[in-house]
Amino acid sequence: MLDTAGKAEAHAPPRARAWRGLDAVIGNRIALAGLVIIAGQIAAAALAPLLLSHAPDAIDYRAMLQGPSEAHLLGTDELGRDILSRLLSGARLSLAVSTMAVTLAVVLGLPLGLVSGYLGGWPDEILMRLLDSLMALPPLVLALTIAAVLGPGLFNAMIAIAIVSVPTFTRLVRGQVLSLKHNDYVTAAYSVGTPTWRVLFRHILPNAMNPVIVQATLGIGFAIITESSLSFIGLGAQPPTSTWGSMVQVGFQYLELAPWYVMAPAAMMFLAVLGFNMLADGLHDALDPLARTG
Repeated sequence: MLDTAGKAEAHAPPRARAWRGLDAVIGNRIALAGLVIIAGQIAAAALAPLLLSHAPDAIDYRAMLQGPSEAHLLGTDELGRDILSRLLSGARLSLAVSTMAVTLAVVLGLPLGLVSGYLGGWPDEILMRLLDSLMALPPLVLALTIAAVLGPGLFNAMIAIAIVSVPTFTRLVRGQVLSLKHNDYVTAAYSVGTPTWRVLFRHILPNAMNPVIVQATLGIGFAIITESSLSFIGLGAQPPTSTWGSMVQVGFQYLELAPWYVMAPAAMMFLAVLGFNMLADGLHDALDPLARTG
């Protein structure tokens, strides 16, 4: 059971809860560390064109597979291109594609979950069985299948990741709606003649968003791994476009000659996933009244 403070927090206005959640995240060392990692990667990727003297696609056959040096801090690839420049250029694409895929999954999953949880009955049963069939396969295998059907490319990889992620958000929102739609404030809204759509989007949805925010943060980490996996097998970014996965795929062929080629993008992926997981853990503590007051 929530104590008095927990109940007040649970029914506080969304804007007030958002500010309190932000304060809690900043006060959580793990969440703050994750936020710093993510912000650092985003800032480095955004400022790379201003800070680096090498263009990501600039070929120099005289500097092929050179080790880290003053001229090339992380070495060069098989075409003499600066790995640091390509790494930060790839960060923009990897982070953008992953974020957009999760955003699309949330946009699709939210209304499906709202309608399914609110209506119940046979519409809910049919939708849940369809989602169960999608979730029967491991997410990565399903993403590979969808990307193979759609064809190689970053846009198709984004669509595949979004489709794989939709069932998670739909079921999450549905569960929240089932637990909220019989609450007293929902009944009170109906008693004064509030339309159903307004009850859903004004009273139920805001109170169902906290776990969605946490799952979306975790989902970006999963999307980064999935996009990198698709690019690694040739279903994601196509040459000369660089993402972390495509860099690992090419660099793996030169692992003995140039181990830095693989280590650099692999380390960036590790840090990005770690940062999002740490941030999600902090968001869970910040946005869950029971976690903070129980």
